[in-house]
Amino acid sequence: MTQPRRIRAAALALAAFAAVSTASVPTAASAPASAAPAGCTGPASGTWLNVVVDSVRNGNGVIAITLYADDSSKFLVKRGSLYVGRVDANTGTTRGCIFVPKPGVYALALYHDENRDGRFDRTGLGLPAEGYGFSNNPATLAGLPQFRSVRLNVPKPGLTTRISMKYP
Repeated sequence: MTQPRRIRAAALALAAFAAVSTASVPTAASAPASAAPAGCTGPASGTWLNVVVDSVRNGNGVIAITLYADDSSKFLVKRGSLYVGRVDANTGTTRGCIFVPKPGVYALALYHDENRDGRFDRTGLGLPAEGYGFSNNPATLAGLPQFRSVRLNVPKPGLTTRISMKYP
């Protein structure tokens, strides 16, 4: 059955328009999210976390931001983190950004590496010798926080969390 010329022409025009318009519309997987801030650390991904660190004692050294997956057996253990990002310390408030693999639940542990030796220094008794902090700012008077108290949901890119440093 043949269609009248005007209907065929309209159908061809619509098909051509649909092909052009769908080719230029990015899919959700390839569409770039809003851009991460400059200086964001870690393996680049479409999801990042802004970290505002309060109560920084001085501008010496760096603030190390350690990212952990939602796995209590890997929290605070050697080689248990996903990544350690470092940002220059600023007296008072330091701002940083760290990429996370994808939206989900993570935990953060921070320390103020004042001497830039790349490790969290302790006293001879094993107590902290440098400033530290955790996501959700749990109490640490009785020791290390429980994992459930530091879990942080990152549902989308650009979430901001505030962490207060504590010094010995």
